[in-house]
Amino acid sequence: MSEGTHTPARRPTDAELEEMSPEQLAVLAAELDDVVLVRNSNRWPIAGTRAEKRAERAVARWFLFSGFAALVFVLAYLFWPFHYVAPGRPGHLMYLFYTPVIGASFGLSVLALGAGMIAYVKRFFPDELAVQQRHDGPSDELARRTVIAQLAAAGKDTGIARRSLIKRSAGLAMGVFGLGLGVAALGGLVRNPWKGGDNAQLWVTPWRPENGEKVYLRRDLGISSEEIISNNIDIRVRPEDLDAGSIETVFPFRLSDLHSPEVMNENLRASDAPVMLIRLRPGTQVIQRAGQENYHFGDFYAYSKVCTHLGCPTSLFESQTNRILCPCHQSQFLATEYAKPIFGPATRALPQLPITVDNDGYFIATADFNEAVGPGFWERRS
Repeated sequence: MSEGTHTPARRPTDAELEEMSPEQLAVLAAELDDVVLVRNSNRWPIAGTRAEKRAERAVARWFLFSGFAALVFVLAYLFWPFHYVAPGRPGHLMYLFYTPVIGASFGLSVLALGAGMIAYVKRFFPDELAVQQRHDGPSDELARRTVIAQLAAAGKDTGIARRSLIKRSAGLAMGVFGLGLGVAALGGLVRNPWKGGDNAQLWVTPWRPENGEKVYLRRDLGISSEEIISNNIDIRVRPEDLDAGSIETVFPFRLSDLHSPEVMNENLRASDAPVMLIRLRPGTQVIQRAGQENYHFGDFYAYSKVCTHLGCPTSLFESQTNRILCPCHQSQFLATEYAKPIFGPATRALPQLPITVDNDGYFIATADFNEAVGPGFWERRS
């Protein structure tokens, strides 16, 4: 059919439009859109046959499987143990399977939901072949009104109204799947971040002194805690260990930790524990942050290694420009000006750890960070 030989449908009056049935409106919608139905046959002309019931159950199974997978995702997200467990310790295998379980269950839920919809379209939608002329421009009110009737007629032709098994299974799948999306989106807000006041998890790190015991700055030698304890290896850092213009990543350490390799491992792997100990060149001009003038020791400054943008490790240091760089999103911080951001998406300075040297010549932390470590969030103190 060519556009030049097509005779457009007569537009009904408002009175005629009000008197039309949904079926007549659907036919009118096709005529107004220049649609010619070449073939339109019901896949199940005889309702209630065994073959139709088998097809209906097959579609419902996809939706039920999607709902089951979504339920597994919700339960795993809420109750599966996700805290780190060292190899060889009880619960390590469960920890390893946390991410695969929630990832696989969520993926299978989406896959089964899509497969169910595709199966329903292939098995129950009418076998239709239509030819439509192309038109440009927006639809008018008449076209919008009739297309709704056309969609309703299409739904009626598929027989969805009488397929309660498919409706219930699809509703269950989409409901549980929606619940899973809600849990994933709001899961981080379920717990009260301020529970515990000044001792809340957001404000406290392993650097906090307890019971008057010194918190030393230790290096990671890449060997096990058991070997450090058994061989009495000194892992504490002294000022003479760093050359001018150099950097070393350090972690909190207490002498009482030598009685427990597990505690040493926990302090080494804590997400808010890594700190950059930087030794500037002698004579470098430094701008101190108000209230933190005594946080450094000589040319030594200690800043959190966790980027204040999205928590990546700010593991690069340019000794010529005294810039600290985050390789993830290229945020840059100036070490000579309280590690304030000077480039990139980060908007907050890196928290500074107050340090000094004890009578034995080892670096120690005099207090915990005075602000939360890591990415920005609301209601921060600075």
